[in-house]
Amino acid sequence: MIEDERIIEMFFGRSEQAIQELDIKYGKVCHKLSYNIVNNRQDAEECVNDAYLGAWNAIPPASPKPLLSYICKVVRNQSLKSYYKKEAGKRSGQYKIAMEEIEDCIADLNTVEDQVEARELARMIENFLDTLTVENRVIFMRRYWFSDSCKNIAEFTGLSEKNISVRLTRIRQKMKNYLSEREVFI
Repeated sequence: MIEDERIIEMFFGRSEQAIQELDIKYGKVCHKLSYNIVNNRQDAEECVNDAYLGAWNAIPPASPKPLLSYICKVVRNQSLKSYYKKEAGKRSGQYKIAMEEIEDCIADLNTVEDQVEARELARMIENFLDTLTVENRVIFMRRYWFSDSCKNIAEFTGLSEKNISVRLTRIRQKMKNYLSEREVFI
Protein backbone atom coordinates (compact mmCIF):
# COMPACT_ATOMS: atom_id res chain seq x y z
CA MET A 1 0.00 0.00 0.00
CA ILE A 2 1.25 3.47 -0.88
CA GLU A 3 2.53 5.78 1.87
CA ASP A 4 0.65 8.92 2.91
CA GLU A 5 3.55 11.15 1.87
CA ARG A 6 3.39 9.77 -1.67
CA ILE A 7 -0.39 10.39 -1.83
CA ILE A 8 0.15 13.98 -0.70
CA GLU A 9 2.88 14.39 -3.34
CA MET A 10 0.35 13.20 -5.93
CA PHE A 11 -2.12 15.85 -4.72
CA PHE A 12 0.60 18.49 -5.02
CA GLY A 13 1.34 17.22 -8.54
CA ARG A 14 -2.42 17.46 -9.29
CA SER A 15 -2.53 13.80 -10.26
CA GLU A 16 -6.04 12.33 -10.16
CA GLN A 17 -4.37 9.11 -9.05
CA ALA A 18 -4.11 10.75 -5.61
CA ILE A 19 -7.84 10.42 -5.04
CA GLN A 20 -7.80 6.80 -6.19
CA GLU A 21 -4.91 5.97 -3.86
CA LEU A 22 -6.61 7.83 -1.01
CA ASP A 23 -9.74 5.76 -1.59
CA ILE A 24 -7.81 2.50 -1.79
CA LYS A 25 -6.02 3.22 1.48
CA TYR A 26 -8.74 4.92 3.54
CA GLY A 27 -11.99 4.48 1.62
CA LYS A 28 -13.36 1.74 3.87
CA VAL A 29 -12.83 3.84 7.03
CA CYS A 30 -14.31 6.92 5.35
CA HIS A 31 -17.41 5.10 4.12
CA LYS A 32 -18.02 3.47 7.51
CA LEU A 33 -17.63 6.78 9.33
CA SER A 34 -20.02 8.52 6.97
CA TYR A 35 -22.56 5.70 7.06
CA ASN A 36 -22.54 5.73 10.86
CA ILE A 37 -23.63 9.36 10.73
CA VAL A 38 -26.02 9.54 7.76
CA ASN A 39 -27.37 5.98 8.01
CA ASN A 40 -27.78 5.72 4.23
CA ARG A 41 -25.33 4.11 1.78
CA GLN A 42 -25.98 6.55 -1.09
CA ASP A 43 -25.70 9.59 1.15
CA ALA A 44 -22.50 8.18 2.66
CA GLU A 45 -21.04 7.65 -0.82
CA GLU A 46 -21.90 11.23 -1.75
CA CYS A 47 -20.36 12.58 1.46
CA VAL A 48 -17.13 10.65 0.90
CA ASN A 49 -16.93 11.87 -2.70
CA ASP A 50 -17.52 15.44 -1.52
CA ALA A 51 -14.78 14.97 1.07
CA TYR A 52 -12.38 13.74 -1.60
CA LEU A 53 -13.21 16.82 -3.67
CA GLY A 54 -12.62 18.96 -0.57
CA ALA A 55 -9.23 17.31 -0.09
CA TRP A 56 -8.43 17.88 -3.78
CA ASN A 57 -9.22 21.58 -3.39
CA ALA A 58 -7.32 21.96 -0.10
CA ILE A 59 -4.16 20.01 -0.99
CA PRO A 60 -2.14 22.03 -1.90
CA PRO A 61 -1.53 24.35 -0.08
CA ALA A 62 -2.40 22.15 2.91
CA SER A 63 -0.09 19.25 3.62
CA PRO A 64 -2.02 17.28 6.23
CA LYS A 65 -0.25 14.97 8.62
CA PRO A 66 -1.57 12.50 9.48
CA LEU A 67 -3.59 12.06 6.32
CA LEU A 68 -6.08 9.62 7.86
CA SER A 69 -7.09 12.09 10.60
CA TYR A 70 -7.44 14.85 8.04
CA ILE A 71 -9.63 12.92 5.62
CA CYS A 72 -11.75 11.51 8.47
CA LYS A 73 -12.40 15.04 9.73
CA VAL A 74 -13.42 16.21 6.25
CA VAL A 75 -15.68 13.15 5.78
CA ARG A 76 -17.22 13.66 9.21
CA ASN A 77 -17.93 17.33 8.50
CA GLN A 78 -19.51 16.51 5.13
CA SER A 79 -21.58 13.75 6.74
CA LEU A 80 -22.77 16.03 9.53
CA LYS A 81 -23.87 18.64 6.99
CA SER A 82 -25.84 15.98 5.14
CA TYR A 83 -27.22 14.55 8.36
CA TYR A 84 -28.50 17.89 9.65
CA LYS A 85 -29.99 18.70 6.28
CA LYS A 86 -31.95 15.43 6.04
CA GLU A 87 -32.37 14.01 9.54
CA ALA A 88 -32.59 16.92 11.96
CA GLY A 89 -36.11 16.13 13.17
CA LYS A 90 -35.75 12.37 13.41
CA ARG A 91 -34.19 10.16 16.07
CA SER A 92 -32.45 7.77 13.76
CA GLY A 93 -28.95 6.60 13.12
CA GLN A 94 -26.03 5.99 15.43
CA TYR A 95 -24.90 9.62 15.37
CA LYS A 96 -28.12 10.99 16.84
CA ILE A 97 -28.25 8.30 19.50
CA ALA A 98 -24.58 8.80 20.44
CA MET A 99 -25.02 12.57 20.72
CA GLU A 100 -28.10 12.17 22.92
CA GLU A 101 -26.01 10.01 25.26
CA ILE A 102 -23.32 12.63 25.70
CA GLU A 103 -25.40 15.84 25.62
CA ASP A 104 -25.81 15.88 29.42
CA CYS A 105 -22.05 16.24 29.74
CA ILE A 106 -21.66 19.33 27.58
CA ALA A 107 -23.46 22.64 27.28
CA ASP A 108 -25.62 23.67 24.34
CA LEU A 109 -23.86 26.14 22.01
CA ASN A 110 -26.50 28.75 21.19
CA THR A 111 -24.55 32.01 21.39
CA VAL A 112 -21.35 33.28 19.84
CA GLU A 113 -19.84 33.44 23.33
CA ASP A 114 -20.73 29.78 23.83
CA GLN A 115 -19.08 28.90 20.54
CA VAL A 116 -15.87 30.66 21.58
CA GLU A 117 -15.97 28.77 24.87
CA ALA A 118 -16.43 25.55 22.89
CA ARG A 119 -12.78 25.72 21.87
CA GLU A 120 -11.79 25.73 25.52
CA LEU A 121 -14.21 22.89 26.19
CA ALA A 122 -12.63 20.90 23.35
CA ARG A 123 -9.22 21.40 24.95
CA MET A 124 -10.56 20.23 28.31
CA ILE A 125 -12.12 17.15 26.73
CA GLU A 126 -8.80 16.36 25.07
CA ASN A 127 -7.14 16.64 28.49
CA PHE A 128 -9.84 14.41 29.96
CA LEU A 129 -9.25 11.80 27.27
CA ASP A 130 -5.57 11.76 28.29
CA THR A 131 -6.69 10.58 31.75
CA LEU A 132 -8.36 7.47 30.31
CA THR A 133 -6.74 4.14 29.61
CA VAL A 134 -5.98 3.53 25.95
CA GLU A 135 -8.81 0.99 25.76
CA ASN A 136 -11.39 3.37 27.26
CA ARG A 137 -10.15 6.21 25.03
CA VAL A 138 -10.62 3.99 21.97
CA ILE A 139 -14.11 3.02 23.14
CA PHE A 140 -15.02 6.68 23.73
CA MET A 141 -13.65 7.84 20.36
CA ARG A 142 -15.26 5.01 18.42
CA ARG A 143 -18.62 5.87 19.98
CA TYR A 144 -18.56 9.66 19.96
CA TRP A 145 -16.25 10.50 17.06
CA PHE A 146 -16.84 7.60 14.67
CA SER A 147 -20.45 7.01 15.86
CA ASP A 148 -19.91 3.24 16.07
CA SER A 149 -22.62 1.16 17.69
CA CYS A 150 -21.91 -0.59 21.00
CA LYS A 151 -22.15 -3.86 19.09
CA ASN A 152 -19.42 -2.84 16.62
CA ILE A 153 -17.20 -1.53 19.42
CA ALA A 154 -17.67 -4.81 21.30
CA GLU A 155 -16.64 -6.78 18.23
CA PHE A 156 -13.60 -4.53 17.73
CA THR A 157 -12.42 -4.75 21.33
CA GLY A 158 -13.43 -8.32 22.09
CA LEU A 159 -15.58 -7.19 25.01
CA SER A 160 -19.29 -7.78 25.50
CA GLU A 161 -21.83 -5.25 24.31
CA LYS A 162 -23.04 -4.84 27.91
CA ASN A 163 -19.46 -4.15 29.06
CA ILE A 164 -19.12 -1.44 26.40
CA SER A 165 -22.41 0.13 27.44
CA VAL A 166 -21.40 0.15 31.12
CA ARG A 167 -17.96 1.57 30.33
CA LEU A 168 -19.47 4.35 28.23
CA THR A 169 -21.84 5.25 31.07
CA ARG A 170 -18.92 5.38 33.51
CA ILE A 171 -16.74 7.37 31.11
CA ARG A 172 -19.53 9.92 30.58
CA GLN A 173 -20.00 10.26 34.34
CA LYS A 174 -16.26 10.60 34.83
CA MET A 175 -16.14 13.27 32.10
CA LYS A 176 -19.06 15.12 33.66
CA ASN A 177 -17.27 15.13 37.04
CA TYR A 178 -13.99 16.16 35.40
CA LEU A 179 -15.63 19.11 33.65
CA SER A 180 -17.61 20.07 36.74
CA GLU A 181 -14.40 20.15 38.84
CA ARG A 182 -13.01 22.61 36.29
CA GLU A 183 -16.13 24.75 36.63
CA VAL A 184 -17.50 23.98 33.20
CA PHE A 185 -21.21 24.38 33.77
CA ILE A 186 -23.40 21.82 32.12
